[in-house]
Amino acid sequence: MELSARQATRLDAIRGRFDGWLIALAGALACLGVIMVGSAGISVGENQGVGEFYYLSRHVVFLIVGIGLGVWMMGTPLKTIEQHSQWLLLACFVLLLVVFIPGLGKSVNGARRWINLGVSNFQAVEAVKLLYIVWLASYLKRYSEEVTATWGAMLKPLGVAVALVVTLMMQPDFGSSSLLLAITAGMLVLGGVNMPRMFGPVLVLLPALAAVVITEPYRMRRITSFLDPFKDPFGEGYQLSNALMAVGRGEWFGVGLGSSVQKLSYLPEAHTDFIMAVIAEELGFAGVCLVVALFAGLVGRAFWIGLQCVEMRRHFAGYCAFGIALWIGLQSFVSIGVNLGLLPTKGLTLPLISSGGSSVLMTCMALGLLLRVSYELDRARRQVARARGAVEPAQAAPPASNGATKTKPSLAPARPAASVTPLVPAAARGTSRLRERVEPTFGRTA
Repeated sequence: MELSARQATRLDAIRGRFDGWLIALAGALACLGVIMVGSAGISVGENQGVGEFYYLSRHVVFLIVGIGLGVWMMGTPLKTIEQHSQWLLLACFVLLLVVFIPGLGKSVNGARRWINLGVSNFQAVEAVKLLYIVWLASYLKRYSEEVTATWGAMLKPLGVAVALVVTLMMQPDFGSSSLLLAITAGMLVLGGVNMPRMFGPVLVLLPALAAVVITEPYRMRRITSFLDPFKDPFGEGYQLSNALMAVGRGEWFGVGLGSSVQKLSYLPEAHTDFIMAVIAEELGFAGVCLVVALFAGLVGRAFWIGLQCVEMRRHFAGYCAFGIALWIGLQSFVSIGVNLGLLPTKGLTLPLISSGGSSVLMTCMALGLLLRVSYELDRARRQVARARGAVEPAQAAPPASNGATKTKPSLAPARPAASVTPLVPAAARGTSRLRERVEPTFGRTA
């Protein structure tokens, strides 16, 4: 008993390590974002009369605050976050409805998406993305078997997502609505949902989204201008045509940092939605490849961490990692695709690079949560290794001393010297589409 207590104490004292690749990739993207916001925001600040370095200083301040929030998330145990996950869904709806309260909500360019905090405006949907991912991760952990086997458990998160989308469309925000639906579908697939059963809701939702696009004239104009932006380069195709000209001017290695012409009052939202076009012009094809590689590395690493967590039956942590990877991966893909003329304009920023307080803050918090997942994964691995190393010598037979009388071997199974509580339950609840891993067990077998 005393040995077991000492062993448990030693295991609890083990600490993990934060994933160095995540820190390096996120840091590289954040540094690149500071450089490009400083370059693209100069002319925007001059034209708006707020000063050359207004957007740069604002971006740096939000990045510093975001890093602080990320560090706070890194120090918050996942168990604590999971315990409060039920309240996070309520917080999602509250945040999306607050924007309609006079005095608190603020309308910009005809869209009511911002909450007036006095010193700054906060876009509610940016917080909703993270809160919803955490709630959905908790739901998939608790009901993984039901999600795989029954219609009701699968349709519940889809119903929640549709309710959030309806609230978002009242603002309106079609880009974030599509992103939330894509994240939901991706997490359900990774959570083990029955794929043939998943096709039914998809076949219903896709025509509904198409109808939403067709019924709104401005969305249809975006589609038509995307198909041929130079048909009306000074009207509906103005944004995309200038973005494509910026991309074309960049060629292989760009015109040089700070030398963009399109950002000089030609390219709208050069420091936010279309900052990738400025990168393409100033840094060229090489710069675009660098940005794509950094995002691919970050998203791939997040998926790998999620896979390792699920294999160790740490389902909540794994699904959180999957959700954050889907969020950053899909949003960066759409933003880059819009800037390169591959997708219609959606109004989504490029995570960690575009100027924007809400996006920077919540992306930093999401990365802080992802780093916490990597920390607890590494700690669990170290605990398993320590327990395995402590138990195996205790179970080994002691060597016979010289001159000792050899005893007849017994047919009864050897009893272990001490029992150690398994770190991971052998029959943890929940299933996954991923191949299950046989976990090591220690102590007396049943």
